[in-house]
Amino acid sequence: MDAFSVIKSLNNNVLIAEDTDQNEVILIGKGIGFAKKKHDLIESKTVEKLFVLRNKEEQENYKKIIHNIDEKTLQSIVDSIEIIKKRINTFTDEHALVALTDHIVFAIARLQNGLEIRNPFLAETKVLYPFEYEIAAEIVEYMNQFLPVHLPEGEIGFIALHIHSAMEGTALNEINRYSQLVSNLIQVIEDQLRITLDRDSMDYGRFVRHLRYTIERVLNEDKVEEPKKMAALLKEEYPVFYNLSWKLIKIMQQTLKKPIFDAESVYLTIHLQRLYDSIRLKSKTK
Repeated sequence: MDAFSVIKSLNNNVLIAEDTDQNEVILIGKGIGFAKKKHDLIESKTVEKLFVLRNKEEQENYKKIIHNIDEKTLQSIVDSIEIIKKRINTFTDEHALVALTDHIVFAIARLQNGLEIRNPFLAETKVLYPFEYEIAAEIVEYMNQFLPVHLPEGEIGFIALHIHSAMEGTALNEINRYSQLVSNLIQVIEDQLRITLDRDSMDYGRFVRHLRYTIERVLNEDKVEEPKKMAALLKEEYPVFYNLSWKLIKIMQQTLKKPIFDAESVYLTIHLQRLYDSIRLKSKTK
């Protein structure tokens, strides 16, 4: 039966061990390091709760991160990642574990130093990644029972992006770039049309999802057929929305460094017109 030989227990939840191939690994799991001494054997089947960090660089990063974490905080992080694993049946990427742990530790340090945590992409994240957001909200609620500080709502959005990154295998900086792009596009729309969008409305959610699908099509280089007659009609009937749609497309092109098919302007114009009409109708009924 495969087993790990303990080299050193870092705390109750983390220990350094050696596998059967004499590779140094970090084992992470609730109570896995409790009362363990050097050369104690840990059966592989007991290391089911979290991760075996085999990547040397990630090991060293993790050691640095957890060096000054108190037992209660680390336990809450360990438990939280277990919750994520159960919900998404994946999250086995070593980098994702280290990155999320690092983020939470950094957030705690900022709050302890009296620094405010703001998330400018919270509304967009909630709409774009509802499943990940739901899990992140559960994590924040759980962790706030044990941490020395209170994680604010903005942290839900940040943790949701980490979860999405792990699920999709996409680099976090790329996901942040797309979230920022959507946020920038929304700001341009509000400025150009002189409106304020209700971030909690169904119309807003519908429009943000359209922007997300547009970005995904552009990244995947999926061709969209252009209804030319409709394009000419929209250009004539709704010049403000048509011109705005092209402005948004140019921003997307500059950010994504990808060509965008002309047809996207047609569908974007339609969504802009519907969004604006919906806002105007609601303002009249108030």
